[in-house]
Amino acid sequence: MIDVVMPQMGESIVEGTLTKWLKKKGDRVERDEPLFEISTDKVDTEIPAPAAGVLSDVFVDEGKTVAISTVVGKIDENGTGAIAGAPVAESAPVPDVGPSVTAKTPEPPPEPVASSAGPYPIPAPEPEPAHAAEPEGDLGPLSPLVRKMAREYSIDLHQVKGSGAGGRITKQDVEAYMSAQGAKTMAQSAQPVAPPQPAAAPPAPPAPPPVYQAPPAPAAPAPAAARAEAPAGRTRIEPMPIMRQRIAEHMVFSKHTSAHVTTVHRVDMTKVAKIRERNKAEFQQRNGFSLTFLPFVVRAAVEALRQYPILNASIDGTNIVYHNDLNIGIAVALENGLIVPVIANADEKTVTGLQRSIVDLSTRARSRQLKPQEVQGGTFSITNFGSFGSVFATPVINQPQVAILGVGVVEKVAAVVEGDAIAIRSKCYLALTFDHRLIDGALADQFTAKAKHVLENWSESVL
Repeated sequence: MIDVVMPQMGESIVEGTLTKWLKKKGDRVERDEPLFEISTDKVDTEIPAPAAGVLSDVFVDEGKTVAISTVVGKIDENGTGAIAGAPVAESAPVPDVGPSVTAKTPEPPPEPVASSAGPYPIPAPEPEPAHAAEPEGDLGPLSPLVRKMAREYSIDLHQVKGSGAGGRITKQDVEAYMSAQGAKTMAQSAQPVAPPQPAAAPPAPPAPPPVYQAPPAPAAPAPAAARAEAPAGRTRIEPMPIMRQRIAEHMVFSKHTSAHVTTVHRVDMTKVAKIRERNKAEFQQRNGFSLTFLPFVVRAAVEALRQYPILNASIDGTNIVYHNDLNIGIAVALENGLIVPVIANADEKTVTGLQRSIVDLSTRARSRQLKPQEVQGGTFSITNFGSFGSVFATPVINQPQVAILGVGVVEKVAAVVEGDAIAIRSKCYLALTFDHRLIDGALADQFTAKAKHVLENWSESVL
C-alpha cells in the first residue's frame, strides 16, 4: 500500500484544500497520472499519483482542508483494492503522521456577516484594553498572513477558535472572528433604551407594538434554502468555488492594506505595432507562437523599474524592502478565476524570451500545471485587460507589492501629429495603480512616463 498525502506547495504553506478527486475509490491509476486537485493560498494545481495501482481508500472528502503530509488516500500497487481475506471497514482511519494530523477534518469557517462596515469590519474593543497579542507557542504554527492580520487589526489570537488541522488558527478563522465582533457591535448599538415606567401604574391591557423595532442581532447563517426569500425559480444559490473564495479574500485584503491610487497615460504604440507587424510571420515560424504587445510592455516596465526601484519594493511595517531581483507577475485569466505566475529575473530576457515565458506560464496555468515557486516571489505585476477589449481599468495591487501596471487594448485612432496634421496612430492606455503609502503621484507619473518613452521610441531588435 502506498500513502497518498497532502503535499507542501511552498515553504509558508501548512495546509491545503482538497477541491476534487479526479479518480474514484476502486479506479485504476497510473504513476504520475493526475489523482486529485488542491487549492492553497498560493496555487491551485493537480497532484499526480505517486505510484501505479488501484485507489483503494479515500480518507478526505472534497472541499475539506487538512494539514500538509496528511494521508488523504491509499493506492494498492497490486491492483486488487482491499487486502484479500480482510473485512472491508466502512471508513478507514487516517494513519498517525504526527501531532498536527488528525482524522477529523475541520468544519468550514462561518460565513462572514454582512454589515455597513464591509465584509471584514474592524472589531470594536472589548471592555478590557485591546492589544495585539504576539502568537505564543500554545497557539501552534501560524501562517505569516494570520500573524499580519492579528497585528494590523489588534486581535488577541487566544480569543480566536482555530478550525485548522490540530486546532490551528487559519486566515478564515480570523475573518470569522472579525465578522462576529462586527455583528456583536451592531447588535449592541441597535438595542433601543426602554422608557421608564410610572411608579404606580394600574394594570393595563397589552399595548400595541412600537412603530420602530430594532433589527434583530445577526444570527448564525441559515441553510441556503431558508435564506432564499425570493419566489421559487427566481434565484439560485450555490457555494462559491474555492479559487473564487481565495481571490475574494486577497482582493479585500489588498484594499484594506494599501492606499490605492491609479494614474493613466496614453501611449503611442505605432512604432511597436509596425515592428510587430513586420516580424510576426517570421517570429511565428521560428518560435511556434505569436508575437503580442505584452512582452514589449514588460520590457518597458523593466526599464522603468531600473530607474525607479522603489516601485519594485514592498512595505514591512515602517520599513521599505527593496528587491534586487525584477520578478514580474503576469495576470492570467482562468475559467473560474485568475492567477499571477511570475517571470523570474525578467530584466535578463529579450522580447522573444519574455514572449516565450508568457506563453509557457499562461498555458501551464490554464492546464493547472504550475509549480509552487512559479507563483511566488513576484515584485511587480502587469495585467493585460486589453486582450478582452478593455480601454483602461484600475487594477488592484497584488500584495505585498506596491504597484501594478494595466495595459489597455491597442487600437488605431485618428490623432493630431507633428505639424497639426491628422494621422492614424496605434494607441493604448497604461494604467498604473500604486500604493500611496509609499509612492506619491509625481513619482508614479515619472515611472509611467519612462515606460511610455521606451514604447514610443522603441529601438531594440526583436529577432
